[in-house]
Amino acid sequence: MASRPLLKNRDARTVFLAAHGLIERPAGTVRSGDIDKVVQHLGFVQVDSINTLARAHDHIIWARRPRYRPGQLIANCQRTRATFENWTHDAAVIPAAFFPHWRHSFERHKKALTAKWQRWGRDGFHSEFDRILARLQDDGAQSAAQLADGKSQNGGGWWDWQPTKTALEYLWRTGELAICHRHNFSKVYDLAERVIPPEHLNARTGAAQTLDWSARAALDRLGFAASTELQAFWDILPKTDYANWAKTAHDLTWIDVEMVDGSTRTCLTHMDWETRLAEVPTPSARLRILSPFDPALRERARIERLFGFSYRIEVFVPEPKRVYGYYVFPILEGIQLTGRIDLKANRKDGALHVQGFWPEPNVRLGAGRARRLADELARIASFAGLDQIRIDFNPNTELLRRNHTFLAHV
Repeated sequence: MASRPLLKNRDARTVFLAAHGLIERPAGTVRSGDIDKVVQHLGFVQVDSINTLARAHDHIIWARRPRYRPGQLIANCQRTRATFENWTHDAAVIPAAFFPHWRHSFERHKKALTAKWQRWGRDGFHSEFDRILARLQDDGAQSAAQLADGKSQNGGGWWDWQPTKTALEYLWRTGELAICHRHNFSKVYDLAERVIPPEHLNARTGAAQTLDWSARAALDRLGFAASTELQAFWDILPKTDYANWAKTAHDLTWIDVEMVDGSTRTCLTHMDWETRLAEVPTPSARLRILSPFDPALRERARIERLFGFSYRIEVFVPEPKRVYGYYVFPILEGIQLTGRIDLKANRKDGALHVQGFWPEPNVRLGAGRARRLADELARIASFAGLDQIRIDFNPNTELLRRNHTFLAHV
């Protein structure tokens, strides 16, 4: 048997980052159509309420379009209806043209959510459906608080939703409702037919059509992938469907992809993968601080295999209740993930606080890297609406505090 072609690790990282819009120097305008193009290119942009520095969806767009300012994505979603909010692996902004395919996801969620939420003790939410639908039909778009007549629906968090909130999330996740807009970032729900453009709302696709579309669309946005990764990208149809599809996709090819440790994984890719690789622009030397929710980083195991980069870190914890790790920001330089930095926007003092910095093993904070890091911190501070950068005094910032080049630029 002939051996499969090999995609070397450096080239694999180049292809992967190019597919996620992270190879060329970030630039471009941010009109409504430009923002829609970024979402289309990525396939989805995860929406998250955590605002330690900036909301995840805003940070994701900004990393590719530095003129972007917080709030534009959600406002654009409401204004143009070229995108809608629903679910991939988490809540996300998705191109509205994909809505017909999401009908298959809605059907899967109906069964899965009913079983899961009843197991979690959320009995009673089904009885709210008729009341909510009638109220929205008669009175128009409303939030969970409005539909619950002002009664709190969140309890201690998502694990303690009350019946009205649970019912709303169920009806949204299964496609009967859509998010009309957000008020102070709280969802405002309406009937899907009032939110989704009719050309997308009324279109239908068969399961086979959606399977083929979703697998190919995922491959375009990953560059190469195992069938399980194609399924996980959208999570629309079951894993077995993608495994069977991959076996019959004769216009694609299998290659071995080299991981950072020298091992290989067999992946599906395009027949012309070598031509596509040759057409990738030279990676920018720009240092970028990414959101931990960036689409390129969502599969932690894949990132560790390709880049040797792990979120597992040892930190100094001054406050016992403080949670480190998940919201630490990765640092991308060219085609390398070279470290993590802990940032917090303090709106009271108008400063970006640097609370920790952990370079990857064998990454030195020389004068050039220190200067580029300081430049990126200045850019991200401006994005977050801050006019100062402060380095907190703790063991995790010692490396930065003793680097005179870095200090001279912050």
